[in-house]
Amino acid sequence: MRSASEDGVQVADGGSGSRSGSGDTGTAAGRDAARDTPGGVMELVTVLVLAVTTILTAWSAFQASKWGGAMSIAFSEASSTRIEAARSEATANARQSNHIGLWTQWVAAEGAGEVQLGEFLVERFPEPLSSAHRDWLAAGGASEGAPDSPFAMASYVLPERLAAAAADERASGRFEAALVNNQRSDNYTVLTVLFAAVLFFMAMAGRVRGRRSQWVLLGTGLVLAAVGMTLLTTFPKLV
Repeated sequence: MRSASEDGVQVADGGSGSRSGSGDTGTAAGRDAARDTPGGVMELVTVLVLAVTTILTAWSAFQASKWGGAMSIAFSEASSTRIEAARSEATANARQSNHIGLWTQWVAAEGAGEVQLGEFLVERFPEPLSSAHRDWLAAGGASEGAPDSPFAMASYVLPERLAAAAADERASGRFEAALVNNQRSDNYTVLTVLFAAVLFFMAMAGRVRGRRSQWVLLGTGLVLAAVGMTLLTTFPKLV
């Protein structure tokens, strides 16, 4: 037969086990309830927004850097094309100066009655002076109402001058592209600052104690994040 003291010990142990089991169950239930509280929801939302905003901040900084590089390349191309246009223009001016000298000698020969010299010079007129000179003579030459010289004729077109005009137009296009790329880089820089502000408000929401202040900071951060994401979808991307 068991003694009364042994029965008492077993009863006491059973009571302790019951209290321990009920205590563990209560702790787990408390943790589940904590996750379901408004504070737990706020913490979850804050963590998610912080993670997404961190990625978007890095992406915006990357895009700002890429568009800044594109701007530098476009400016460099515009500068080199301007130099090309200036070189072609200088070549065209030099050729036209030679043509003017030849044609002036022909005028002097015609004025002095030196027909053979005039014919000699005309035979050696380079293009487009040769074609323009014929067109000028057909238009009346030195008669009243005719064009002043072959250089005023539509047929007098120097290829170098056309190349200079085309290069100048390309340079203007690259310069405009550089300005556009610069603005896009600035837009992404502003977007990076906006997402940094979101990170700030989210971090502060987890530090203040007042529940109202937490929701205000969280709401402000969510609004800024929504604005930033909307702008991000409208901005062009460069990979």
